[in-house]
Amino acid sequence: MRGNLPGGGLFSRRGFAALACAAPIAARAAANTQVPIGLMLFAVHDDLARDLPGTLRAVAKMGYEGVEFFGPYSAWQPDHAKQVRAQLDDLNLLCLSTHNEAPAFTGDGLAHAIELNRILGSKNIVCVRGLAAPGRSNGFPGEGLDGWKRMAERLSEASARLKPLGMTCGFHNHAVEFQSIGGTRPIDVLGANRDLVFHLDVGPCRQSGTDPVSFIEQYPGRIQAVLCSDWPNDATGHPPLIGKGTAPWRRIFEAAEGAGGVRFYLVQQEGSAEPPLEAVKKDLNNLRDIQRKRRD
Repeated sequence: MRGNLPGGGLFSRRGFAALACAAPIAARAAANTQVPIGLMLFAVHDDLARDLPGTLRAVAKMGYEGVEFFGPYSAWQPDHAKQVRAQLDDLNLLCLSTHNEAPAFTGDGLAHAIELNRILGSKNIVCVRGLAAPGRSNGFPGEGLDGWKRMAERLSEASARLKPLGMTCGFHNHAVEFQSIGGTRPIDVLGANRDLVFHLDVGPCRQSGTDPVSFIEQYPGRIQAVLCSDWPNDATGHPPLIGKGTAPWRRIFEAAEGAGGVRFYLVQQEGSAEPPLEAVKKDLNNLRDIQRKRRD
């Protein structure tokens, strides 16, 4: 797909999407562009493990503009990452970011993550705290508020390494980061690092009792991505499809595209009652419908 840029010239769909990720909100509005929508691939992790090329083809066919790889990608070697990048290019999919656990933010782990992300075309290395089993910390530096402070230091060090490379360090929340410890929320301990950007996962944020719009307004310009997940779960424990829960999507999108400075959206669907590929297709259609009605 090719078209004309305002003022003349041609652009590819890949170039357009990359521009949309990087350009300021005001510039996007002036060009009448929309925020790209990608898929956090954990939503289809079983399909991906069975058939990565086929799953990427299915995701692209649905109309997703990009993807976020998660945990298993960190074990790839550069040659395999290059093969995956070639598949992404053939499908006109962007690697918008990657989802990483503790080892990716120390020493050689960060060097490896940087190498893989550069190959894949991602400039955004995102940390997830993870849920530790009793007596374990998933490689993060301890529990309690002091543990969160040490973690914040580690992410600050990672940010300092990434910034000169034109890359960003991000953080993807669960509900726990919004739960106060002695009057302080861990998310705010992390947020003291002004180079850290947030991937705001709406479902867990709301599960914690936090208003996602208030959080967006608290950290203007630092909401790199909104992870679109709805809440509450149904009686059987399955999360709803996007738009079928109680999340105030219109307010969230307005805040994200305004004060938040959002660069892209990611569909985040875990444990739907429907087959994963069917669920994420419906999620994308629901998300587009919400956005369309918001703009009408």
